[in-house]
Amino acid sequence: MSRAALVTGASRGIGLAIARRLAERGWDLTISARSEQTLRDVADEIARISSTRVLPVVADMGSEEDLQRLAAAHTEHFERLDALVLNAGMGSIGPFSEFPVRRMDKLMNINVRSAYVLIQQLLPALRATAGATDASRVIAISSLTGVAAEPLNSAYGASKAALTSLCETLNTEQSASGVSATAICPGYVATDMTAPLTDNVPADSMISPDAVAELAVALTRLDRSAVVPAIPVSRPGPSVWRV
Repeated sequence: MSRAALVTGASRGIGLAIARRLAERGWDLTISARSEQTLRDVADEIARISSTRVLPVVADMGSEEDLQRLAAAHTEHFERLDALVLNAGMGSIGPFSEFPVRRMDKLMNINVRSAYVLIQQLLPALRATAGATDASRVIAISSLTGVAAEPLNSAYGASKAALTSLCETLNTEQSASGVSATAICPGYVATDMTAPLTDNVPADSMISPDAVAELAVALTRLDRSAVVPAIPVSRPGPSVWRV
């Protein structure tokens, strides 16, 4: 039986890179994003490179109804869930003293609450897949700003720190039964989200989406004896925690 994953934010960047790699390895996929046409284009692309089954589901991470529908769609179409990849998110920066609280609320809703809801909804499927001997994984794309503070990232960094903590806590409750979680915490990755920052941080100095995707896929090859709470990933340079 093919392994199966649900990947959010799968229409571009890190999420797309992860979906491609899993498809190349024969995984069945539920892929999610907000844009229907872009998502269908990705599904068509994957169909060209793999015989895997692909289920595209349009969903807004800010809508609990959409999150529940997404989780239900996966469990209705596939017999298992080996990996839940929580990639969808949003970014926003600004001085602590001026950052709008409404935007902070949106960051927490998209970056943390959506992950919480999806894990809760899909935990039964993850547990059932893990069974007595197998392993299932929650893989969350967090950020190095949740590990090492950076100016202008008070709200975004707090949301990613919370996401990392969510993974660590899930491990304390579920890893003994074969369900474990990892927060991959990269510095700046060369994606659409960081494109506005390239005047100060050149794109060619950023981490590639493919590098992050390779780490995510590597986690799926581990057996249940290895629990990896977090993986910080820095850009090259003199600082160990170079965002």
